[in-house]
Amino acid sequence: MVKVKICGITNLEDALVAVEAGADALGFNFYPKSPRYIEPGTAGRIIQTLPPFIASVGIFVNAERNRVEEIIKETRISVLQFHGNEKPEGCQFDMPVIKAVSVGFSVEALKAYREICGVLLDSPHRGSFGGMGEVFDWTEAEKYKILARPIIISGGLGPENVEEAIQKVSPYGVDACSRLEKEPGKKNHQYVRQFITRAKSVNRK
Repeated sequence: MVKVKICGITNLEDALVAVEAGADALGFNFYPKSPRYIEPGTAGRIIQTLPPFIASVGIFVNAERNRVEEIIKETRISVLQFHGNEKPEGCQFDMPVIKAVSVGFSVEALKAYREICGVLLDSPHRGSFGGMGEVFDWTEAEKYKILARPIIISGGLGPENVEEAIQKVSPYGVDACSRLEKEPGKKNHQYVRQFITRAKSVNRK
């Protein structure tokens, strides 16, 4: 069954709704310029309430290593997700790391990221870093499977298209954010529940 991550969590209510609906992971955005930015202290308090098998993913964009380490310590996040121009050596930590890239990023260049545990494919960001709600051509995901790393697809996923995306790509996981919101940082709980239910209902190829 496909794994589901709900990203852009900023409050406890949204986190608990996602978990109760069946989410496998929650994303906490520590990029200060994001409208979904969350203070580490707030994220830490939310994470403390989560069940033991729910992954807490910290989202970073070109952050200094010492800042990442401070947030790890303060929040107890369990997975790192790097969305910026981080080099392979900047993605080496003693915990799982996901490298997010825009579709079109060189497969050969990604081979240098030997320590990552997964690749998140997103729409071209055009100056922003995720959360734009734009769908990419899902057939482009196929070429990244040569990396032998779990593939997570993002970019414009919502209740209306997640089943088709899973059927076409057969990814390890799906990641949704803006299409599940009533405003940036605030989830529409009906959309969250529909998204997770529909994603989990699909039998992958």
